[in-house]
Amino acid sequence: MTAATPSDRSVELVQTIRKFALDARALEPSVGERRQLLASVNEFAEAFLAEVDTRPAYLDTEHKGRGLYASPISESGMEMDAVLRLFKENVVDVGLSPVSPRFLAYIPPCSLYTGALGDFLAAVTNQFAGYFSSCPGAVRMEHQLLRWMADVIGYPPSALGAMLSGGSTAILAGVVTARDAHGLAGRDYEKCVVYMTDLTHHAMDKALRIAGMKEAVRRRVGMDAGYRMDPAQLDHAIRADLAAGLKPWLIAASAGTTDLGSVDPLEALADVAERHRLWFHVDGAYGGLFILSELVRDKFRGIARADSVVLNAHKALFTPFGLAVVLVRDGQLLQRAHFHTANYLQDTLLEDEEPSPADLGPELTRNFRGPRLWLPLKLLGVAPFRAALSEKILLTRYAYEKIGSLPGFEVGPYPDLSVFAFRYVPAHGIADDFNRRLVEAIRRDGTILLSSTTLDGRYMIRFAVLSYRTHLDTIDLAIDVIRRKVREQE
Repeated sequence: MTAATPSDRSVELVQTIRKFALDARALEPSVGERRQLLASVNEFAEAFLAEVDTRPAYLDTEHKGRGLYASPISESGMEMDAVLRLFKENVVDVGLSPVSPRFLAYIPPCSLYTGALGDFLAAVTNQFAGYFSSCPGAVRMEHQLLRWMADVIGYPPSALGAMLSGGSTAILAGVVTARDAHGLAGRDYEKCVVYMTDLTHHAMDKALRIAGMKEAVRRRVGMDAGYRMDPAQLDHAIRADLAAGLKPWLIAASAGTTDLGSVDPLEALADVAERHRLWFHVDGAYGGLFILSELVRDKFRGIARADSVVLNAHKALFTPFGLAVVLVRDGQLLQRAHFHTANYLQDTLLEDEEPSPADLGPELTRNFRGPRLWLPLKLLGVAPFRAALSEKILLTRYAYEKIGSLPGFEVGPYPDLSVFAFRYVPAHGIADDFNRRLVEAIRRDGTILLSSTTLDGRYMIRFAVLSYRTHLDTIDLAIDVIRRKVREQE
């Protein structure tokens, strides 16, 4: 038997390569196929947007998306129309509808169409925005947006930031920067004290654990009647901890709590942080960008003195999910905490005209996030965003006053931004039980969606307004639904 020659093996290899290339050709659709695919997706999107103002805020289904399992991933594909039907029936028409104007449950996201177009451009071009040397323009775009946000809150030119996947990741980056800036790595974490309130977002606790600081002391500082951190109680707690031999380290303030939208007294807290040389972190994930509205700008006095600030563009700037920002006043501290390299990355160090995003946050491979905000801002300018945020503030005040004037209703503190809490107190029975049933009845109805929280041991209903699609008629409808459901439960 004659052995195959190198030439024969080469011919066979080429034939095999060509066969696989032919089979893989479906991954690169032709111009005509692309146009047809895009037309189908656009038709789907237009149909969805045509009904978005009237679709329920919550869709309760028996199957809860299980139909996806009936169509498993297989060797052969499907037609786009069939795929879109699966998507609609099992994803879009199931559960929450966050883009509905009547989604008033959590901090309502409502992605801009222009932001989605920015994501489309980013995905098609797939620029790598991790290193300046890879795509200088992509990095400059993100830095331009970060600088704009830094200017909005009053940060100096020394500030740097990173665009990250969400508020939790941004808070983690801030915690790691604060840890390293204070030289705490590997040292007596059980003596380090973090000062927060009962309304501090749970992402701070999670960040401490992930950063290796789960032993750190969490000191819960008292709040005023508006559920804002009390500076006098904070100062007292710090002094007591110093006297006990502990190491006060970080103040975790809120510029818009998730529960109530309350804004801590940032100026006074900054004074305390400066007096005791603590790291001053402000979680403005939900509320920080309300500083754009003149109606509440005074509430953010002192934010420029924070060492780190978190802002979520996918909340108050309405972009699609996945765009949070951490800003650090002394940007070099952010870079020192996150810079790392390897042999295979040595070429990325050849160009360093601007800091690379990979050196300013925990991510190396990351999607190009800039276009989802850059495109809307370039197309529309800042003015419509200011107007939308101001409208949400006034709509919230309107709803607060309307519900507070209804017989049997109790409201929490006057809203700082666009969230407040209320409950109905029935003439008979336990109020907490009644309001649990009320929230569940509203959820099953689906016309609007509200959520709940607990304040001072009382079950309360949250009313959160942020969607740019939510207007006065939406609020009036929501109040009518609440009143109707109360009557049905009594």
